[in-house]
Amino acid sequence: MSRPVAVVTGAGSGIGREVAHALLDYGYSVVLAGRRDEPLETTIAESDATPDATLVVPTDVTDETAVDALFDQAMERFGRIDLLFNNAGSFGTPAPFEDYSRADWRTLVDTNLTGAFLCAQRAYRAMKEQDPPGGRIVNNGSISAHVPRPHAVAYTATKHAITGLTRQIALEGRPHGIACGQIDVGNAATEMTRAMERGVIQADGSIAAEATMDAANVAKAVLYMASLPLDCNVLFMTVMATGMPFVGRG
Repeated sequence: MSRPVAVVTGAGSGIGREVAHALLDYGYSVVLAGRRDEPLETTIAESDATPDATLVVPTDVTDETAVDALFDQAMERFGRIDLLFNNAGSFGTPAPFEDYSRADWRTLVDTNLTGAFLCAQRAYRAMKEQDPPGGRIVNNGSISAHVPRPHAVAYTATKHAITGLTRQIALEGRPHGIACGQIDVGNAATEMTRAMERGVIQADGSIAAEATMDAANVAKAVLYMASLPLDCNVLFMTVMATGMPFVGRG
């Protein structure tokens, strides 16, 4: 295969779908992962990809057996992995800290953090062992990796943890030609952020609508990170709606 190979988790909607489209347009072969087959097939149908450039693998990233199967199938089909966009995640159900559900906490930690670790570890192993070695991992962080929103303890904690995961992979990947960076997204217009356009709670307790941006702008940023040679790395990038309340939030 002459095309570089990318694995995109959460590729059935939102940012994951936009990034999958951008990578396919750029000339990547893309392995699309997500919980359900149908949205992944829709992502492909909405692209101009040729059949030999895509592979759909329904995957629950909280299930290590499923993650192993994802990367086993990717390697069997394409022979290597040049890029992982580690994107699968959830915001969860908002609630005040004292009332936050322990079950919801465990679910978000499993999805946003453990799932990201499992995928990154398998991609890292492939990149270290393949010939030629090396590759790039881009973790989807969040504005909440810097500054929290009210009533979002699990999301905030997991996104702060993604920053630590990114730094650790970037450190240990150096000798193996593995670059790792993080893109922190603020208010990309997706189903997950639809409520922000109607109004969400602010740090002072008020409810206010927030500006959003086209999720395709995130795909352009990820594509830039992916297009760099492996001796160059964007460790952290923030891409946000200009009008959102981030600078000065709280």
